[in-house]
Amino acid sequence: MKFNNLNSIDPTTCLNGKMNRIKRLTGNIFRKHLKGFDITSSQLTMLFVLFKRGRVTQKELTDILFMEKSSVNRNLKRLFDKSYATKKDFPVIEITTEGKILLENVVPSWQAAMKEIREALQTDGEEAVNTILSKLKTTY
Repeated sequence: MKFNNLNSIDPTTCLNGKMNRIKRLTGNIFRKHLKGFDITSSQLTMLFVLFKRGRVTQKELTDILFMEKSSVNRNLKRLFDKSYATKKDFPVIEITTEGKILLENVVPSWQAAMKEIREALQTDGEEAVNTILSKLKTTY
């Protein structure tokens, strides 16, 4: 059997692979800065959205974050279990006072992670990330 398709690929040019490496590299920076808070960057992002938006449904959260429904569900369960979010007015989800207190305490560490990433990317790198996101959002 010939493997013509396999011979034609160069994994070093795979955009998905590059994006995954970027996600892992930035994720490592966030984990380093958030390690004392027992929260993932995905959960933190959800809390930021809940704080800024007020009341949202799980579907709205899924659409805002471009996340799989199962990932949003799994992360929300952890936020509910820690009392950082509530679904008392289901299907509406809200951040709790405990969640706001956590965010208030996490923000300096989040800002430190952002600073570290921005220093590594510099202005042109951050603009490139913004361009990529903008272009991909219009096709998703």
